[in-house]
Amino acid sequence: MSYHHFKKHSNLIENLVPERANQVWVSDITYLWLKEKNHFCYLSLITDMYSRKIIGHCVYDNLSVQGCLIALKEALKGAKKNATQNLVHHSDRGVQYCCHAYTRLLTKNNIKISMTQSGDPLENPIAERVNKTLKEEFTTDKQINFSNIEIARREIKKFIDFYNSKRPHRSINWLTPDKAHLQKGEIKRMWKNYNQKQDGSF
Repeated sequence: MSYHHFKKHSNLIENLVPERANQVWVSDITYLWLKEKNHFCYLSLITDMYSRKIIGHCVYDNLSVQGCLIALKEALKGAKKNATQNLVHHSDRGVQYCCHAYTRLLTKNNIKISMTQSGDPLENPIAERVNKTLKEEFTTDKQINFSNIEIARREIKKFIDFYNSKRPHRSINWLTPDKAHLQKGEIKRMWKNYNQKQDGSF
C-alpha cells in the first residue's frame, strides 16, 4: 500500500523495451501460506526485465523492508562490476520500496528509481507474471503453501533455480532466463506487447 509519507517516484519505464540485461530490474512481493503456523510469510523477488531471470529473492516471515533488502542485496552481489550503471529499479509504491533504507541502497549503487503510478498490475507486468508462473507451474493447486518457513525457503530456491536454468519462455524467444541474460539487442517476443490494447493499438 502507498499510504505512507515516503517519496513516491515517477514511472521511468513506461513503453520501454529493454535491449540488454541489467537495464531494468522489477520487484514485487507475494504471499506464501505456512500450514503449521496458520499464517503467511512473504516472498520478495527481483527479476531482470530483459531476460526474465530472477536475480534476487528472499522468503521472510513478515512484511518489513528486511526481506526486500535481502533480495536486493542478492541481486547486487550477483551483478557484474559496473552492471548497475544506468540501471532502473521498478516497483510498486509499497512502503518497503519507498522507505529510506531501500532507496538509499539503490542510490548508493547508482540505480535510478521507478515506480508504478496506480494499482494497475499492467504497470509492473513482468513482476506480476513471475509471481503467477511460480504459483501456477510449480504447485498443483495454483496456491503456494508449505509446512513451515524453512521448507518454504528450500523449495522456493529449487523453484527459482529450475525457472532460471530449465524453463524456456515464449516472451524471450523460447530461451531460458539464464541464456537470455547473456544476450544483447531486442529479443523476439512470441506474444503481443503487454501494453497492447485489444484493438491492436498501443
